[in-house]
Amino acid sequence: MQQKPQKFTDSPGAARLISQLSDAFAVVENPPYVFPPYDVYAMAAPRTHLEDGLAAAVMDMDGTTTTTEVLCTGALETMMRRLCGLDDRPETPILDHGRDYPHIIGNSTTKHVQYLVNTYRNGFAADAVCRHFIASCAWTLANALDARRAREAENALQVQGLGEALQNPVFQAHCARLKAGAAYNAQTVAPLAAQYQHFLRMESVADLTRIGIEVYYQQYHESLKAIAGGATTHGPVRRRPIEPMPGVGVALALLKGWLREDAARLGDLLAAHLRATTGADEADITAGLARLPRLGAYCAARPVKLGLVTSSIAAEADIVLDEVFRVIRDEIAGWPLPGERRSALLAHFREPGNVYDARITASDSSEIRLKPHRDLYAIALHAMGIAPDMFHRVAGFEDSESGAIAIRAAGISLCCALPFAMTQNHQFAAATHVCRGGMPEVVLLKSFFLDDALF
Repeated sequence: MQQKPQKFTDSPGAARLISQLSDAFAVVENPPYVFPPYDVYAMAAPRTHLEDGLAAAVMDMDGTTTTTEVLCTGALETMMRRLCGLDDRPETPILDHGRDYPHIIGNSTTKHVQYLVNTYRNGFAADAVCRHFIASCAWTLANALDARRAREAENALQVQGLGEALQNPVFQAHCARLKAGAAYNAQTVAPLAAQYQHFLRMESVADLTRIGIEVYYQQYHESLKAIAGGATTHGPVRRRPIEPMPGVGVALALLKGWLREDAARLGDLLAAHLRATTGADEADITAGLARLPRLGAYCAARPVKLGLVTSSIAAEADIVLDEVFRVIRDEIAGWPLPGERRSALLAHFREPGNVYDARITASDSSEIRLKPHRDLYAIALHAMGIAPDMFHRVAGFEDSESGAIAIRAAGISLCCALPFAMTQNHQFAAATHVCRGGMPEVVLLKSFFLDDALF
């Protein structure tokens, strides 16, 4: 029987203990206000195949399941434009795709904003920072998606030295107008900003990060509220602002065992995506199409538990998933399936709770424990009832470097990276597979990493 380690030890003792856990470790940086400055996580031994079958799969939301990252990066771009006093010049480029995107996708909002503050703070305009901070907090207090977000906005004003503004009749009247439906307009609070700017703490990175978070959330939540209200287009190209990533609907239905042998009828949808995006070998595609009926039968006999994991708060995730499932239902209506199978799938996809055995969000943890920390994925495994002796039968899917680290640090040996346009420059050393063809590649060419002998 392995001896239980003592509660306290010295550096050599800690080194001996941690060396017994793994041959590879991830060093995860903490926010500047957290002790210690970094955590060290043992990484699960890498696995490329699921020799004993697939019991559960965990998937990221933004960028892996859905296209929401476009909204997130757009809100960060707006935040930067506002803090630099360039909000009236939308044509002025701010963020660089190659340089900045690897640092503003996949981590917590705090880390995204902190990176941008460190990189661009010399271009901030103090009057614009104060004006948009006050206006953003006022909008959130009037329109918050949840009570926790409103408390955080109020606390941000207090901590940054503007607590007095909360009692100012002008500020309160502005909040009332916003609650009644007035549009966000930072110029409306310009007199308040002039009155309080000398009280605002904005010297340190921590100060500017807290301010930036409020400016970011205002824009992001305004977009989400518009989507929840029925907005269906976004940006210069008129399209849905939130859509499932290619092949996700098919993969979810297949894993839950709902397609059975009819999975073969959807093979051409997956193959078309691979031919258009990856130039996959035609012989491999043909072999994958031949395996689909057996894969569908395997999953029908052994339905897979599914966990959705996101660094978004629950209120955000609810809006996103409702929209994603609405679009998936639209897709199902056009799938070449028998009418009875299609009707059953439409019923299954009426509500995310029918599909996911666990939905874990930032509201289940804390902003300081989000990816690349392991917490969200560890919570998901526990919520699905997957014990450590079953982790070798779990597959994890992520689109970002930090997400891949979080999966392996949570004890999941098989981690598949699904990079898309915004994360193609990420480093995926923690992943055991990198599938640039997305979920169609995972299904059609990899058969969810199951050994052929299993099905």
